[in-house]
Amino acid sequence: MDDERHRYVIIGAGPAGLQLSYFLQRAGADYLTLEREHAPGGFFRRYPRHRRLISLNKVNTGEKEREIQLRWDWNSLLCDDGPDLRFDAYSREYFPHADDLVRYLGDFHALHGLNVRFDTPVTRVGKRDGLFEVHAGDRVVRAECVIVASGWSGPYVPDIPGIELATGYEDVPTAGEEFTGRRVLIIGKGNAAFETAMALLPHASVIHLASPSPVRLAWTTKHPGHVRGQYGALLDSYWFKTLHAVLECTVDKLERHGEGVRASITYTLADGERAELDYDAVLRCTGFVMDTGLFAEECRPEMAPGGRLPAIRPDFRSANVDGLYFAGTLMQARDFKRASSAFVDGFRYNLRVLAALLGERYDGVPLPEGAVPAEAEALTRSMLARVNHSSALWTQFEYLCDAYVVDGGVRHYRDLPEDYAVERFGGGLTFTVTLRWGRRDYADVFAIRRHPEPERAEECAFLHPVVRAWRGGELLAERHLLEDLQARWDDPVRHAEPLRAFLARWLPG
Repeated sequence: MDDERHRYVIIGAGPAGLQLSYFLQRAGADYLTLEREHAPGGFFRRYPRHRRLISLNKVNTGEKEREIQLRWDWNSLLCDDGPDLRFDAYSREYFPHADDLVRYLGDFHALHGLNVRFDTPVTRVGKRDGLFEVHAGDRVVRAECVIVASGWSGPYVPDIPGIELATGYEDVPTAGEEFTGRRVLIIGKGNAAFETAMALLPHASVIHLASPSPVRLAWTTKHPGHVRGQYGALLDSYWFKTLHAVLECTVDKLERHGEGVRASITYTLADGERAELDYDAVLRCTGFVMDTGLFAEECRPEMAPGGRLPAIRPDFRSANVDGLYFAGTLMQARDFKRASSAFVDGFRYNLRVLAALLGERYDGVPLPEGAVPAEAEALTRSMLARVNHSSALWTQFEYLCDAYVVDGGVRHYRDLPEDYAVERFGGGLTFTVTLRWGRRDYADVFAIRRHPEPERAEECAFLHPVVRAWRGGELLAERHLLEDLQARWDDPVRHAEPLRAFLARWLPG
C-alpha cells in the first residue's frame, strides 16, 4: 500500500470537517481531510428524515454588522477572510430545508478549495512509533494529529427485548399517510421523535411517545437540543384529550401480537404501575451514537458517561489518547445539554479555538492575545464591548469565555472554553467573561418576576454577562450584570459602574 504523511488528518467532511479544514488551510497547515462519501454533508442528505432543520435562519435582524448577525444565523460556517459565504443566500426560510444546507456545504468546499479526499472511507485508526496510522482506501496516511469530525456513526438502539420489531428513525417512512388509522408507539422524546410524531399527527389514530423521563422543553432548559416549540401541536393534542399521549415509562419488552406489537411498560411516575399496550407499529427515535470500533486498541478513546460521546479534555483532546481530537457534534461532552457544541452555530467557534490550539502545539504559533491596561475603566470598556459584540460568547453561553490574565498588564484571550482558561491561566489573577442564563426552575417561564436593580442581577433569568475572578484555579468571586431586552449591556448605571467597582476590588493598586 502507498504511504503518505501529513501533520493533521481530519476524518469527515461534514460541517465540522469543512470548518476545521478552512481554519487549518488559512493558517498554511499541512492537513488532509478524508471523507467516505462523494461530497460533503452526507449526514444531512439523510437527516432529518422529514427534511426540516431545527437550526434557525433568522435573515432579518435589523443589524448591519456580520458578527452580530451570526448570533441568529445558525447554519453559516465562519469565513474570517476572503469570500464570506452566507447561508441566507441559499434559504430565506426560518427553518430551512436540509437540502439547502447540503448545497451550501458543497459550495463552501469548492469556493475555498479545501484539501478533501472524497470516496475514501477510513477503515482503521492505529498508532505506532508516536504517529497515527489512518487506513483509508488503498493508502495508509500517517499523522502527528488526528481530528475525528465524522459525526454520529449510527443509531442508538436501546437494549429492549424485541427492539427488532421497531422501525428505526433511519428507516421511518416520511409519508404520514402510511400510518392512517393506525396506533403508533414512538420510543423516544427528543426532537427526532417529535418530528416523526408531527408527520403522523393528521393521520394516526393514536400516537404515544415513550421514555423514562419527562419531556424536556427548550424554552425551559434553554438548550436548543431539547424539544423545540414548533412541535407544540403534539403536546396540545395530548392535553386536549385526542388520545395521543406522552408516556413516562420504561419499555420493558416488545413482542409480536397478532398483526401488531404488544409493548410491556412500567410507568416511572406512577408508583411502578405496569401495563400492556397494543400497537400497529413501533418506531425507534432514540438518537445516535459514536462507534469506537474504528480505533485499534492502542488508541481507542474513552467514552463519556452514557457511552455515546468521547470523553474529552478542556482543549478537545481525547481524555486518554494524546494527539487524538474531536470536532463538531463529537466535541459536546464538556457542555452536554448546556451550550451549543452539538450544533453548527456552536461548534464553528469551538473549531476556531481548536485550530489555534493545534497551531500553538504542533506549529509553534502562539495563541492570539491582546493587551489591556490593568485599570478597572479600561477592563470595563473591553469586557462590555465583547459581550455586546461577540457572536461566540452569545451562542456558546456558559461555555466559551474571554480570559483576562493580570500579569503586570492584562493579557486578553478570546473565546476559550472557560474550564480550559482556568486550567491554563488560573495560577495568578484571571477574570473570565461569559454570558449565562439565570435559574431554570421557574414554575412558569413566561411569568418570571424581575428585579431590575443592579445589586440583584444574580437573580436575572435571561441571558446576561457574568464576570468571574479566579486565582490558583479557585473561584474568588463573580459579578452578574443586569439582563437587557435588546442584549445591549452599555448602561452607565446598570452595567458599567457595577462592573468597574467589581474589577477595582481585585486589581493591584
